[in-house]
Amino acid sequence: MPEPIIFYDIPGQGISLKSWSPNTWKTRFTLNVKGIPYKTVWVEYPDIETVLRKIGASAAEKRKDGSPYYTLPAIYDPNTKTALVESAAIVRYLDKTYPNVGPRLVPADTDALHVAFNYAFRAALMSDVGFILIPATVLRLGPRSEPYFRSTREVAFGGKLEELAPPGEKRENHWAGVQKAFSTYASWLDQAESQFFLGDRIGYADITVASFLMWFRVILGEDSKEWTELKQWDGGRWAQYLEKFEKFTSVDVGEDAEL
Repeated sequence: MPEPIIFYDIPGQGISLKSWSPNTWKTRFTLNVKGIPYKTVWVEYPDIETVLRKIGASAAEKRKDGSPYYTLPAIYDPNTKTALVESAAIVRYLDKTYPNVGPRLVPADTDALHVAFNYAFRAALMSDVGFILIPATVLRLGPRSEPYFRSTREVAFGGKLEELAPPGEKRENHWAGVQKAFSTYASWLDQAESQFFLGDRIGYADITVASFLMWFRVILGEDSKEWTELKQWDGGRWAQYLEKFEKFTSVDVGEDAEL
């Protein structure tokens, strides 16, 4: 591969790793596991649309009014002049375009199963995880991203972020929901009697789980009560699970986006 991939990520501030988003971690893990050379470009939230339009990337989603909604992760491949968004599309592109570089993370005979896994994974977790992590995430963003993140998420949740899950019964209920989701994932692995969802090798489903674990660890902090509890769930499975990804957690210095 003559030139490195350009990888667009959202920077955090005052945290152990600059990279924190579970969605961008999916692509960072993909690149690291496959061993594809890349360079990070850090993009603040208000600049995402400008940067993606500049590289010729399409919007990943549409808002309710039909207007384009630009999100990260994104990559630009200078070798093929390809700009691409959305982690699931990116991993499939990299598997196809560079079949001889690193392991295939979505083997052809597991494509539909990966789609089903993502649906089931989100159905189990997403109704609770945002209440715990979104208020914590806003505190870990820089001065350009924080107001944008706060305003858009408060519209989405219909209230102040600080009121989503303050200490007390409401937070405990959402935390119990998160624990139930991870126990569900553990039961899937137990039924397969394997350490990964593809058996003895890492696949994109595993990267999805590891990326959310990174969100918890980076945003809550390694010394936090809740991260300590999570590591102990299911007989310590998730601490052991993430240990298998430690060699793939490198984050390059990168550079800030030029507008």
